[in-house]
Amino acid sequence: MTFDWEYAREIFPDLASGALITVYATLLGMVAACVVGLVLCVMGYVPFRPVRMTARWVGEFLRNTPLLIQIFALYYILPQVGISLPVFATGVAALGLQYAAYVSETYRAGIDSVPRGQWEASRALNLGALHTWAGIIIPQAVRRVVPALGTFMIGMFKDSPLLFTIGVAEILSEAMNAGGRTYKYTEPIIMVGVFFLAMSLVSALLLSLVDRRLATNGRV
Repeated sequence: MTFDWEYAREIFPDLASGALITVYATLLGMVAACVVGLVLCVMGYVPFRPVRMTARWVGEFLRNTPLLIQIFALYYILPQVGISLPVFATGVAALGLQYAAYVSETYRAGIDSVPRGQWEASRALNLGALHTWAGIIIPQAVRRVVPALGTFMIGMFKDSPLLFTIGVAEILSEAMNAGGRTYKYTEPIIMVGVFFLAMSLVSALLLSLVDRRLATNGRV
């Protein structure tokens, strides 16, 4: 088996285009996961029990069903109830919802690590619940969980190839298309593997730098 460098150069532009879609899907999916995860986490602290139970069961459902099933559910079931999303938005939503369940538990751990004195000081100052959460507790909790959020983003990045199953033109989809045109799959698949390896290593290095920076500042 030999690697056809000329063929690799020929398909590189298509794979590069797919790589950008992969990166966009990961970044947008992570934003969605952080927002939805924060909502689920805060719902878990609401005194009204039905709200807490709703957050709990939504999180359990998202964590305990495969991402691929959730992608298919959003893609095939939502249109039947009158909600039609573009395939890219569907893929981003699936990634965001899947990881929101894990992010919510990470936020919970961060909130629980905030010193009890912070809560007591807020009550002593007669601060409202909104001010306490938005201005004091959540900022401290988020700083504590930034490294974990970065790890989730790397995991989401590596899960993004599943989006090709619904037609999102990410890098694996472009590789399969190239292979389907020429019946030569070795080069595109190897190139996709190298891309994910390189991006994961770079992301892990940046995450390590952020982790050390936060530790140096005494924030974690």
